[in-house]
Amino acid sequence: MKIKTIITGSTGMVGEGVLYECLQHPDVESVLVINRKPCGLKHDKLKEIILKDFFDLTQIENQLSGYNACFFCAGVSSVGKKEDEYKRITYDLTMNFAETLLRLNPEMVFTYVSGTGTDSTEKGKVMWARIKGKTENDLLKLPFKDAYMFRPGYIHPTKGLKNTYKIYKVLAPLYPIWKILFPKYVVTLEEVGKAMINVVLKGSGEKILECVDIRKIAE
Repeated sequence: MKIKTIITGSTGMVGEGVLYECLQHPDVESVLVINRKPCGLKHDKLKEIILKDFFDLTQIENQLSGYNACFFCAGVSSVGKKEDEYKRITYDLTMNFAETLLRLNPEMVFTYVSGTGTDSTEKGKVMWARIKGKTENDLLKLPFKDAYMFRPGYIHPTKGLKNTYKIYKVLAPLYPIWKILFPKYVVTLEEVGKAMINVVLKGSGEKILECVDIRKIAE
């Protein structure tokens, strides 16, 4: 099986790391990245679409067929946002994107990046966790061939990538200590990318993947 995948968020840290792993992996045949601004990469496997409005996919629908995977890595911080605004950017946008891809690629495997602490009950006090939980729950209800929710905690960056957040560069030297003290809450960006590829190639019994699961699947 060869993977033909769509990646969102490749101008951010997680999406860039996942794209990096895909471009190196022999079982990934082609990658389409959809961004609001250019990712700045050129590769034989890579095609890019610049799309300013992710709520309006009609103008690019004719370019979204023929893919068997989506690695949805786009996302924003909830800091400074009201609940309705964060829900629109996080839940509404993701579901619109996923439902469009499902209609065009019913045999697709869809992976979504949420995070440690996501609230599957949708009833907790933490706003972002409730909305991420609802997003996960409703994605898992869609009749994709398969879907997986990735819940990384601290993500150790891949050396040399340009979109690593400054705080992660500062914290990176502490990773070996955290890996020993808090193994349930840390993972490398390389492991996230490889695990996404592997759930498409091999599947997984677990649909919600915490850091421990991500590391195991990445092996």
